[in-house]
Formats: sequence, C-alpha cells, structure tokens
Amino acid sequence: FSQQFFAVLALVAAVSAGVLPVQQVYHAAPAPAAVAYAHAPVAVAHAQPVLTKATEEYDPHPQYKYAYDVQDSLSGDSKSQVEERDGDVVHGEYSLIDADGYKRVVQYTSDPVNGFNAVVNRIPLEHVKTVVKTVAPVAVPVAAAPLPVAYHQHH
Repeated sequence: FSQQFFAVLALVAAVSAGVLPVQQVYHAAPAPAAVAYAHAPVAVAHAQPVLTKATEEYDPHPQYKYAYDVQDSLSGDSKSQVEERDGDVVHGEYSLIDADGYKRVVQYTSDPVNGFNAVVNRIPLEHVKTVVKTVAPVAVPVAAAPLPVAYHQHH
C-alpha cells in the first residue's frame, strides 16, 4: 500500500517539477485534470493551464523578389544583393568589396532537393583604393629631466 502511494506521489512530483517532459500543445484543447488515486490519503494533482500557439497565416507557396545596391564614394562601401523566392526554391546573388581590394561575388541557390549551394568568385579590382586612415603624430612636450646627482657619504 505505502509503496504504491509513494510511486504515484513520485510520478506526480516528477511531472510537476518538469523532470518528465510534457507534450507541447499547439491547438486549443480542454485542460484535463490529472488525478492520482490512492487508498488512504489521496494525492490530487491539478493540471497546469494549457498554452496554445497563436494561429499564424500560412502561405503554402511563398514568393518574393528584392534587391538593394549601396555605392558610397565617401567611405568606399560598395555592396549589393538580389534574391528571388518561388515556393521552396531560392536564387540570389550578393557582392561586396573585401578589405584586400577584391570584389567578392556570391551566387547561391537553395531548394529541397539540393539544399543550399553557393559559388564564390573573387575579382581583383585595380581601381579600388584601400582606405587607410592615418593619425597625425601627437607632439608630446618633454620636460627637462633632472640630471643625476652623485651622493657621497663621508665617514
């Protein structure tokens, strides 16, 4: 009798403490009351409120196209991207100027059959100046250092 009671009580405690996983619920469902029965003292566990996930709109065939282009002559920043999605298939390309003066162009595709694939090309740009900021040296005044003084002890 006491072993059964403690086994049921241990199970209720493990579920309440989160030691035993509880299945996630993603739809509206009535909250069932979990009740543990024993012969003498009765242990009753009340179910926690059921959390439901908000209903989201689902597009079975998403489609989009977008592009951007940045050309900043002041900072030298140059980058662009074009991407298109039709269902589960995505095609795109982006480019940027790397710090070493090369233009990196990445063409990529993604689909359920082949996964994500990218082809990276690096093109040397002779006309691109590497922007190097220099800081003028700061003149620090040097105070005249005192000359060492020799101390002699007379015995």
